[in-house]
Amino acid sequence: MMVLENGSVAARIRQPLFSFGVISDVQYADIPDGRSFLGIPRYYRHSILVLQRAVQKWNDMRNLSFAINFGDIVDGFCPKEESLNAVEKMAAEFERFNGPVYHMIGNHCLYNLPREKLLPILKIPSRDGFAYYHFSPTPDFRFIVLDAYDISAIGWPQDHPNKAKALEFLKKTNPNKDKNSPNGLAGLERRFLLFNGAVGKEQLDWLDHALQDATRSNQNVIICCHLPLHPGACSPAALLWNYDEVLDVIHRYKCVKACIAGHDHKGGHAVDSHGVHHRVLEAALECPPGTDAFGYIDVYDDRISLVGTDRMKNTDMKLMHSVLGGYMMFTMIGSRKVTKVES
Repeated sequence: MMVLENGSVAARIRQPLFSFGVISDVQYADIPDGRSFLGIPRYYRHSILVLQRAVQKWNDMRNLSFAINFGDIVDGFCPKEESLNAVEKMAAEFERFNGPVYHMIGNHCLYNLPREKLLPILKIPSRDGFAYYHFSPTPDFRFIVLDAYDISAIGWPQDHPNKAKALEFLKKTNPNKDKNSPNGLAGLERRFLLFNGAVGKEQLDWLDHALQDATRSNQNVIICCHLPLHPGACSPAALLWNYDEVLDVIHRYKCVKACIAGHDHKGGHAVDSHGVHHRVLEAALECPPGTDAFGYIDVYDDRISLVGTDRMKNTDMKLMHSVLGGYMMFTMIGSRKVTKVES
């Protein structure tokens, strides 16, 4: 009888606190297949099928609390006269999921539509056009979604001060006429490209206050951002311009357990010096016909487990300093380093 009881308890412990679906860089466009600047094949029409299979899988599971799209819902090569219809079409595909869907903006989203049109379609909470927010699926967890293009040369009106700041920043940091070119830039300087962006001071202050509040509330935090926040998980050319400033804020607290991102299509995983996991998701866009890149994440009191499909790699992330159980360990499983960026 004790064996049965202990077995029953063990089974309950293995059940996740909650689970959610993940996908990134769908970059749909109704155009023929093409290649990136580095020659990587891109399957523009097939990517919507990847999304459809993802939503079907998530619905069939019947236990996912929500889903998160990590940005770039439509590709920049989408004909501009089709941009609005394409974004609405992809948003409608996400709406087929039987639960809430949380979006964030990526550079390809902003190539297609300005913020005032894009954010309402994606139902992103916004104040003055900014796209950072947070939500709590359970009392013990908070998700913080960052706006990686807060300071950006794309997406803002021509006279917006954040566009001016971005252009001035690129003028100082990137000597090339084509600001999407990393020629002449070395190491981490290669992130100073037009298709990246930065988190502004107001958003940094907001993040600091959110993490203070999460700490007071004994919440674990997962940060979501289209652009990666750690160079160990991606190519330098994929990083947020001021990733170091964002990490400085994150590392003031022990509540952040993982940062999840997209943008660098090959994917990656690293654990930083403070035990925070950084997982960059593989892109749906680069799936040849018949293959997929999506997954779901099971959240436990001692770990966060990404279960991927096909090209999305499984990753088991042990939590450090968990407020739920006092855990003081971390490991990296299924991690890999990426040397190229496709955005």
